[in-house]
Amino acid sequence: MNKIFTLTLSPSLDSATTTPKIYPEGKLRCTTPIFEPGGGGINVARAVVYLGGQASAIFPIGGPTGEHLKELLDREGIDTDTLKTQDWTRQNLHVHADNSGEQFRFVMPGARLSDAEFDQILLKVQNIPHGSILVISGSLPPGTSLAKLTDLVKQAQTMGLRCIVDSSGDALQACLDLGGLALVKPNQNELSALIGRSLEDPDDVRSAAQELVRQGGAERVVVSLGPQGALAVDRDTCAQIVPPPVKKMSTVGAGDSMVGAMALKLANGADLVDMVRFGVAAGSAATLNLGTRLCSLADTQRLYDYICKSSRG
Repeated sequence: MNKIFTLTLSPSLDSATTTPKIYPEGKLRCTTPIFEPGGGGINVARAVVYLGGQASAIFPIGGPTGEHLKELLDREGIDTDTLKTQDWTRQNLHVHADNSGEQFRFVMPGARLSDAEFDQILLKVQNIPHGSILVISGSLPPGTSLAKLTDLVKQAQTMGLRCIVDSSGDALQACLDLGGLALVKPNQNELSALIGRSLEDPDDVRSAAQELVRQGGAERVVVSLGPQGALAVDRDTCAQIVPPPVKKMSTVGAGDSMVGAMALKLANGADLVDMVRFGVAAGSAATLNLGTRLCSLADTQRLYDYICKSSRG
């Protein structure tokens, strides 16, 4: 199996709590917060480990929040490669309102990386073994240019790394323009923005995903469709994987769980359909949990088996 590494340029320390209801002005009495690691690539690495694989997470840490983040990952047994930075790691807040069942996510700006700090992150990427999978997930820190990101991806590809990019907007577009990505996972709105036209029906979505593949931006495009699952496309295959109905408690972590599961299958040499079945199962498994918890192996395997049986039926 190929080794999996993840890169998170804007990690976070996530806290989750509940309150009876949310309203302006008054004091909102909350339960004791639960702290968990946050940031796209970090959560992808955690999902890989939860699903029985191995992954190493590369990310910057700063201040007490960064140290707390690293401590939480150490407790989970996640292999980390960190860089201490001047700016403190951000802290995000997730609040569940009991009366409505709604979830409110307060996301802070990422910590800035100096040029010297970014260059040290780049050195860590350059030390990843040839043939490994590198998952770059999450937003760019304030002040980090697209040119720095694309230069990092270009160097990773030159070293023989298979790059999965899970981002959005200009960052995702810049990486697709560079080309040769192993996998991207836009949602339908993000795909519409990438293609530059509205996607009104399933055929439009399929055609747009195939267009990204034909243009050489990515070998595989998996379009997340929410309750409808995901549409997966490569040069030879097009398939939609629909998840089983489940009672959703939270959507936090579903996308990262999906990417982690797909990266694990890709590292094991699975084909596109099997990779996305496992990804949809993991994403659905994450929604069974309240707060910021990711997928579990037991839930993912149960849902994966269901999807496989339903597809054969």
